[in-house]
Amino acid sequence: FPFPYAPYLIQERFMEALYGALEAGRGGIFESPTGTGKSLSLICGALSWLRDFEEKKQQEEARLLALEENDHEGKKQEQLPSADVGCLESKDAAGEPDWVTAFVQKKEERDMVDRLKEEQTRRKKREERLEKIRHNAQLKYAAKRKRSEEDKMKRLLQLSKEVLSEGTGSDVVEQMDHNEEELILAEYESDEEKKVVSGLEEDDDDLEEEHVTKIYYCSRTHSQLSQFVREVQKSPFGKDIRLVSLGSRQSLCVNEEVRRLGALHLINDRCMEMQKNKHEKKSDEEMEGKKRRVSRAVCPYYSYEQMQFLRDEVLVEVKDIEQLVALGRETKACPYYGSRYAIPAAQLVVLPYQMLLHEPTRSAAGIKLKDQVVIIDEAHNLIDTITCIHSAEVNGSQLCCAHSQLLQYMERYRKRLKAKNLMYIKQILYLLERFVAMLGGNVNQNPNCQAVSQTGTVLKSINDFLFQSQIDNINLFKVQRYCEKSLISRKLFGFVERYGGPATAVKTNKENLKLSGLQNFLLTLQQGSDKEGDPPVEPESDQLRTASPLMQIEGFLSALTNANQDGRVILNRQGTVGQSSLKFLLLNPAVHFAKVVEECRAVIIAGGTMQPVADFREQLLSCAGVDPARVVEFSCGHVIPPENILPIILCSGPSNQQLEFTYQTRDLPQMMDETGRILCNLCNVVPGGVVCFFPSYEYEKQVYAHWEKTGLLTRLATKKKIFQEPKKANQVEQVLVEYAKCITRCSQTGGQMTGALLLSVVGGKMSEGINFSDELGRCVIMVGMPYPNIKSPELQEKMTWLDRTMPRAAGQAPSRVLIENLCMKAVNQSIGRAIRHQKDFASILLLDHRYARPTIFNKLPQWIRERTQVKPAFGSAFAELRKVRTFMLCAA
Repeated sequence: FPFPYAPYLIQERFMEALYGALEAGRGGIFESPTGTGKSLSLICGALSWLRDFEEKKQQEEARLLALEENDHEGKKQEQLPSADVGCLESKDAAGEPDWVTAFVQKKEERDMVDRLKEEQTRRKKREERLEKIRHNAQLKYAAKRKRSEEDKMKRLLQLSKEVLSEGTGSDVVEQMDHNEEELILAEYESDEEKKVVSGLEEDDDDLEEEHVTKIYYCSRTHSQLSQFVREVQKSPFGKDIRLVSLGSRQSLCVNEEVRRLGALHLINDRCMEMQKNKHEKKSDEEMEGKKRRVSRAVCPYYSYEQMQFLRDEVLVEVKDIEQLVALGRETKACPYYGSRYAIPAAQLVVLPYQMLLHEPTRSAAGIKLKDQVVIIDEAHNLIDTITCIHSAEVNGSQLCCAHSQLLQYMERYRKRLKAKNLMYIKQILYLLERFVAMLGGNVNQNPNCQAVSQTGTVLKSINDFLFQSQIDNINLFKVQRYCEKSLISRKLFGFVERYGGPATAVKTNKENLKLSGLQNFLLTLQQGSDKEGDPPVEPESDQLRTASPLMQIEGFLSALTNANQDGRVILNRQGTVGQSSLKFLLLNPAVHFAKVVEECRAVIIAGGTMQPVADFREQLLSCAGVDPARVVEFSCGHVIPPENILPIILCSGPSNQQLEFTYQTRDLPQMMDETGRILCNLCNVVPGGVVCFFPSYEYEKQVYAHWEKTGLLTRLATKKKIFQEPKKANQVEQVLVEYAKCITRCSQTGGQMTGALLLSVVGGKMSEGINFSDELGRCVIMVGMPYPNIKSPELQEKMTWLDRTMPRAAGQAPSRVLIENLCMKAVNQSIGRAIRHQKDFASILLLDHRYARPTIFNKLPQWIRERTQVKPAFGSAFAELRKVRTFMLCAA
C-alpha cells in the first residue's frame, strides 16, 4: 500500500482487512483507536483497492473490445454453408431454436461492447478536459475574464432598466401589487400526471457522465470531513484522486441574500424556489405579450456555463468545503450544485452521513449507490443517528399555529388557488385538527389556555393512531409528496412574514384587516398569555423570522408513512395542549439502512470506539439482510507502549466501602464521601488535568453540593482548580479555555496547585469530540455505570420490540443486552478522551466493582481491556498510581 511514511503493523493489518472486505464485497465493522492513524489507513487501503479495481476493469474492457474486433474481422470471411441450415432448426433446453438463442446472445454482447466504447470515449474526453485545465492556467484566467465581463454587462442592463423606470409611478405600484404573486401556490401536478424534469437547461446533458466506481466516505461533522480531506491531500493519492466534498446549502451557498435567512429549511426552500423560477422563466417570457408576468428572483450563481466550469475545477484538485466555497465566490458559481454535478465522474465523495442515510436527501443530491462502496467513519452513533433522522416530534402549539396560518392563507387566496391545491390544503387542515383532537384540544382555541383532562404518556402503533385519529382514509404518501413538491411551507412562511408582524408592518386595506386574527393569535402564542383577553405585546424582530411550524409537521407526516411494525407514536399529554406533543419513534433503524446495504457493493462501518459491536452486527447489518458470515470484524490495539496507559477497575475505596453506584446506593452520604476521598488521593499524585465523568447532570450537582457541605471540595481545591461542565452549549468553549489555561499556568509556575479537575457528565458536551490530550487529561475517572433511564417510555418500547424480534444471546434477553450496550458505549466514548496520539499517556479509573463482570468487561475496547488491572482494594491501586506518577513527571 502506498503510504506517506512507514506504517505501524496495526495499520498494515487494517489496510489488508479493508482491502479484502472491499474485494469480496462484504460488510465490515472496523475499530482502530484514536491516535492510530485510522483516517490514513482508510484512505490508503480503500483507494489502493479502487486503483486496482479500475485497472482490472480497463484491462477487461480492452480484452472484450479486442475479441469483438477479431470476431468482426472473422465474420467478413465467413459464409453460411447450405448444409448447416438444418442445424439451425434444432432447439435448446428452453424450447427456443438455437438461432434465436445465438441472436439474443450476440445482441447482448454487441450492446455491452457499444456501452464499453461509449464509456471509453467519455472517459477519454473527461481526462483530456481535466488535463487541459490542470496544465493551462491561461484558460482559467480567460474564463474568469469572460465572467467578469458578463457581470459588468448585467449590471449595466439592470442600471438602464432602473433609469427607464424612473418617474413611472404607476409601474412601481403595479409591481408592488404583483409582488404578492410569489405567495400563490403554482398549479400542482402529481408524479403520475407529469414526469418531473429537473436539472439545468436544455443542453445540460453534457454535464452527465458515466457513474464511475466510487467510494462514498461519510463522517458525522463538518470538521471531521474537512480533517479527512486534508489527510487525503497529504496522502500519496492526493494529486490524482478526483474528490468531491458535499455539504448542505447552509454550508455551501454563496448567495448572501439566501444565506441571510439563517435557518437551514428556509435556505433550502428559497434556493429551490429560485431554481424553479429559472426553469419557469422561459414560459413567463412566452406569455409576456398576452399577460404581464411577475418578476421572480433567480439565483445569479446558477447557470450552465458556471456549473460546467466549477464541476471541472472541483475534479482537477482535491478541495475541502472551505476551499470549495472560496472557489464558488471567485468564479461566481454555486458550489452546492457544482459539487453535485461533479459526482458522476468523482472517485471519492466526502459527505455527512445524515445526507447518505436519508433517502430523499440522497436522491436530491444525485447520489447513486448501485455497486458502489460506502465507508461510514465515526460510526459509534450510527444507530442513534438513523433513529433520529427518521423520528419526528410536534407540539400542540405548533399544530394550532400551523392550522391558523394555513386557514388564513386559504381564506385570503381561495379564489386564486387551483382546485387541487385547495383539496390538499383542506386535507392538511383536517389532519391538523385531528392531531390536536388526539391531544385533547381544539384548533380554534389558544393551545396554551386549553388544559388537558387526562395527562400522561400513551404509546400507539401507527395503524392504531391513524384509526383513532380518524385519518386512515387520507393518503399520507400523496400529502407528503404534495408538501415536498409544492413548497407550501415556504409560501406559508412568506405569507406570515408579510402579514404576521406588528400592526405597523401591515398595509391598511380591507383585505389586510381580515388578517388581524392571525396576527393576534401569533402574538398571543409568542407571549404565552394565560388570559385570552390580554392585549398582544409587540414581539422582537428575530421572533418574527421563525419558520412556519408546518415545516416540522411535514417531518411528522413523513414518519407516519413507515410500516406499522417499525415505529410507534407517542402521545405525551402534559398540562396544556400547547405543552403536549406527538412523537414518532422509529424502532427498527435497519429498515432504512437496508436500502443502502442492498444497493452497495460493500459497506464499511468504522470508528475509534466501536465496542460493543453486537448492536451493529445484530440490530443493523443482520436486520438489514446482511448474512452474518459475510461481515468482517476488525479490532486492533493501540500504538502507544504498554507503560503509557494504566486502566484500573477499582472495587472499593480508601475506607473499604464497596463501590456500587446503583440508583439505590449512589445517593448515600457514605458513597459520595468515598468518591470524594478517592479524588483527593488521586489529585495528590496525578499531575496536570483530571477529568471525572458522572452518570448525569443531576448526580454531579448532588455530589458537588454534598462535597461543598462537608468541606471536601475545599480540600480538593488545594491541589486542583475545580471546573464544572456547563449545561449550555455556548458556555463550553469558555470553560475548556479556562481549564487549559489553568493547567498550563500550574505546569509553568509550579507550587502547591498542580493542575485542574473537570467534573463532566457522560453523554454531555465533554464526553465526545473533545481532545483531552497530553496535560489536559492525565487521568480520566468514571464514577459508576451510566445506565439509561429504564422508566423512559421510548426505551421500554424499544426493549419490548427487541425481545419480540431478536433472538436471545448467551442466555441474556435482548433488552438486557441493549441496556448494557448503551451503558458501555457511553463509557467507552468518555474514557476514550484520554489517549489521543502515539506519545500520549494517562491513567483510567473505573469506579464500580461491576466493571469486572465478564459481560461488562468484554465490552471495553480491546486496547484498554488487554491492559486493565482489577483492584479489589484501594491501597494496591494507589500504589500503582504512585509508580506511574514518577513516569508521568519524567515523561512530561
